Amino acid sequence: MEIRTVAAGRGWQWIVEGFRIFRKQPLTWITLVMVLVVIWLLSLIMPLIGPLVINLVSPVFFAGLMLACRTTDEDGEPEFSQLFAAFKTHASPLITVGGIYLVGNIVAVGIVFGIAGGAALPALLGKAGTDIETLRAALRGLLLGMTVGMAVFIPILMAVWFAPPLIVFHNMPPVEAMKLSLAASWRNTMPLLVYGVATLVLGIIASIPLMLGLIVLLPVLVCSIYASYKDIFPAATAVPAATVEMPSP
Repeated sequence: MEIRTVAAGRGWQWIVEGFRIFRKQPLTWITLVMVLVVIWLLSLIMPLIGPLVINLVSPVFFAGLMLACRTTDEDGEPEFSQLFAAFKTHASPLITVGGIYLVGNIVAVGIVFGIAGGAALPALLGKAGTDIETLRAALRGLLLGMTVGMAVFIPILMAVWFAPPLIVFHNMPPVEAMKLSLAASWRNTMPLLVYGVATLVLGIIASIPLMLGLIVLLPVLVCSIYASYKDIFPAATAVPAATVEMPSP
């Protein structure tokens, strides 16, 4: 499949395009994303097990949102059932992606604390008896650990970024989809960097009025990821929607 390398400024244009898609069905999109947020919050009720499960199935939900994005982009009306559609059609490969991402997260966090050392956190929290040299050493260890951990985490994130739409739209095996996603992300590091910075700034702005702006920003960002997928994989627009089986009501 063709991977297109785009200019750095496209990172901002993805957000603009995401807002264009969102504006077509704003209430439906707010509902879809808020339902997913509620599911995520409910998963936190079960310590350890809940977060593990939601990490595994998150790519399945995300693939469903990509289906809804395409429906909206093609001037259709997205359906609530699309949020769960990939559970019927592509659950196994998408959960595999979620599992790899989960393991990658655990490894990255383990590296951070492994390099920083078990005494770093108590020292940085100002526990009694911590002298200035111990604090400096703890800070240096933590910064080094975070640097190495991010070096591990970022490629994993790149490999997962486009994997759900590649799986749900093109029936790719999970490992192949992740390899293609990694290659596409690596070739488009600059627009993804611009996108990340813009997202961070918009997130801060949206959080100021009691986080109410996130009600709009989150669905816009979901749609913007679909926009980036279409931009980097131009053949994506040639895949007919009928190739993805939808669950019956």
